[in-house]
Amino acid sequence: MILVFIEHKDCVLNKTSLEAITAAQSIGKDLELKVSAVIPCDKDCGLAQEISNYDLEKVIVAKNEKLGIYTPDGYTDAWEQVIKATNPNHVIMAHTYQVRDFAPKLAARLDKEVVGDCIRYRNEGGKLVFTRRIFLGKLDADVTIEGDAPYFVTFQSGAFRGDNAEKGGNAQIETMEVEVGEIRMKPEAPFQEAKASVDLTKSEIIVAVGRGIKSQENIEKAQELADALGADLAASRPICDAEWLPIDRQIGSSGQTVAPKVYIALGISGAIQHIVGMKNAGTIIAINKDAEAPIFDIADYGIVGDIFDAIPILVEEIKKVKG
Repeated sequence: MILVFIEHKDCVLNKTSLEAITAAQSIGKDLELKVSAVIPCDKDCGLAQEISNYDLEKVIVAKNEKLGIYTPDGYTDAWEQVIKATNPNHVIMAHTYQVRDFAPKLAARLDKEVVGDCIRYRNEGGKLVFTRRIFLGKLDADVTIEGDAPYFVTFQSGAFRGDNAEKGGNAQIETMEVEVGEIRMKPEAPFQEAKASVDLTKSEIIVAVGRGIKSQENIEKAQELADALGADLAASRPICDAEWLPIDRQIGSSGQTVAPKVYIALGISGAIQHIVGMKNAGTIIAINKDAEAPIFDIADYGIVGDIFDAIPILVEEIKKVKG
């Protein structure tokens, strides 16, 4: 069996969990293992019904009144009991802040290791080899897990597409009453960034600008393209470092990792630190004057030319299509 963690807040799904379901389903097919989902909660979680529509064996609601608000103590206690009751082969999770907080604690309690922030895996004769980036994305490291199961693995946001999670199942919903010991911390209200902050991981279309935009005044031209497409505006690190756009718009190894359906890179050369944050987009469109720019190596469509010539034409054509 493979267990996949479903992260939520008040039974509202964190959509990166769908990416974890996709990963677990893929591994399950390779290893011929069934997949079940686990939802820690303090009540009969309505989210369980939503998750049961995916191709899973069952959805386990780990229930205890202390699980209404996330704490590493509570989640670790709950997960430990679920794991001991189900004896899974793998535990698959999205590499979120919450998972980074409690997964190492959980694995250590069971005397196991966590292979974290993986970008892909491959099956070598029934043995899985996981790939994770090191040295700020400059190198890829292949990692295998030794010892006995369970094996804990987290996947980077965008490594798998949530919309590829297979549906059509009729998973059984099972409530497991778990015991939770002392909670040694009192959670405060979640940290809120500036009101204007945006979660680009939820964007379906992103228009991103790089050094080729030349000046802060020219960003409004990129915004016109974004508005025409109904897209969110983002940037490479130099743009945010110059404070031309807020830091929450930064894509890359030191910013957000995204996987939109469409990613349009305007004047972005394609440094590895940026590419690791957007390479899993469904379709990548790059516009750059430099025909040798690395961004073209991963682009599905490329325009070698001046972005200031291309943007007005694109906006005009998009408006024609939209009528």
